[in-house]
Amino acid sequence: MSVGKKVAQGCHASVIAVENARKMAPAVLGSWGNEGQRKIALKVKSEEELVDIYQFAKAMHLPCCIIQDAGFTQLEPGTKTAVGIGPALTSEIDKITRTLKLL
Repeated sequence: MSVGKKVAQGCHASVIAVENARKMAPAVLGSWGNEGQRKIALKVKSEEELVDIYQFAKAMHLPCCIIQDAGFTQLEPGTKTAVGIGPALTSEIDKITRTLKLL
């Protein structure tokens, strides 16, 4: 993916994860909003790893989402491109992402 495509996919994931947090964890969402709305972009090695991370976050009952591309530009339709996790406690997200490198 191009840099612009990565940014767009990450933005999709961020927006949807926040909407999920609005339903699942409104108090945490409020704190996150008051504390600067931290967002960290990390990278994975494969689509399979991306799905594994999403499944782990889902199993931990964290607000999360996985983005599938529509296929209009650079990718095949249905390609999984990004995962949004949180807002949630850093200690919970770190259980999932601590081994990933910054994008």
